[in-house]
Amino acid sequence: MKKILTILLICSITFGFNRQSHGQNLTDNQINNREMSKKVQYINPDGLSKNPAFSQVVTTQGNGKTIYIGGQDAVNAQGEIVGKGDIAEQTEQVMKNLQTALSACGATFDNIIKLSIYIVHGQDLYRGFQASQKYLGNLKNPPAVTGFFVAALAHPDYLVEVEAIAFIPEE
Repeated sequence: MKKILTILLICSITFGFNRQSHGQNLTDNQINNREMSKKVQYINPDGLSKNPAFSQVVTTQGNGKTIYIGGQDAVNAQGEIVGKGDIAEQTEQVMKNLQTALSACGATFDNIIKLSIYIVHGQDLYRGFQASQKYLGNLKNPPAVTGFFVAALAHPDYLVEVEAIAFIPEE
């Protein structure tokens, strides 16, 4: 039996906001974040729970590049399974794989707007979450996240699989 944790609200909201610098000198990163805030909006509406680990709703607006990353498992560049039987080691490898895929497209974890996480039933969710925080813990705008407990994944040694959607707005 699957336990499904669904934390995604799909909606069509069209409005933007602009953060003023209030006379501050902005770095290139701050300028890029400000520009991205016009095209990608992270929303936690009243009436839905607030959690610092994920956003309830993410909208994209305007032109840009959308990146769809297929399910990443704990497999290194040589095709070897990393961390057999260890959810934390496997999560670390999955995050490295996501980082590699994002980088190949000119993106970072900051560009992720949606994560779908599949965890084999019986695994320690907390250990997997802790391992992911090195990559996701300091995001200013965490993505929308859906987590699934599943009976099994494509290989019997896989314990976790993550797919992602990222968006890079045009400048």
